[in-house]
Amino acid sequence: MDDALDHLALLSRLQDAFLADVPDADPGAPVPACGDWRVQDLVEHVGSVHHWAAAQARRRPETPLEVGPFDLAPFYAEHAAELRTTLAALEPDAPAWTLLAPDDPASTVRFWHRRQTHETLVHLHDLRSAGGSTVDDVDPAVWADTVDEVVTVMAPRQVRLGRAAPLALPVALRATDAGRSWVLGDGAPAATASAPARVLALLLWGRLEPAAAGVVVDGDADALTVALAGRITP
Repeated sequence: MDDALDHLALLSRLQDAFLADVPDADPGAPVPACGDWRVQDLVEHVGSVHHWAAAQARRRPETPLEVGPFDLAPFYAEHAAELRTTLAALEPDAPAWTLLAPDDPASTVRFWHRRQTHETLVHLHDLRSAGGSTVDDVDPAVWADTVDEVVTVMAPRQVRLGRAAPLALPVALRATDAGRSWVLGDGAPAATASAPARVLALLLWGRLEPAAAGVVVDGDADALTVALAGRITP
């Protein structure tokens, strides 16, 4: 994790950007790379996840939401504010329910600062892609932290829960604009994938394809293909 990032401030900024885009989005527009989701599904999902994460941070069962469809902008605004208010009121190092193993010392409120920042960032990309635009105003350091979260948190969790097998051919990832690199999987990498941090992050979250995104692969290109097909994210 990049300790220089203020994830709570980033979360607020990204939520504001997401909310600003909702009124002009077509609720029925398809969301690329998200199966049969429409914008209505996407916005309801992100608002619901904010609501759920707020409960996780408080270590309380979430209050069930009513059944939609919802009026999207007010629905999202309510639950974005709920999450921000909850996280701001709690000590960052206080224990929380998280996606980590129960005995992991990083299971604190601070986990949700970061997790919801990247949840919102990736789905802001989804919302904008549904309208034909992109997220081009986020610093590479933030996107690099998105990559880091997948490599160090999400992919290991998928293996721990039995949702994915350990990678037989690890892959090195190099963010060309952020000065950072990682190895996805354990052991010596069979290939190195180089691209801007934004591209790597969206690649890992299944939003881009390597060739179309201009990823440069040195070594066994099939290793990257297999890794990305291996359910490394939920």
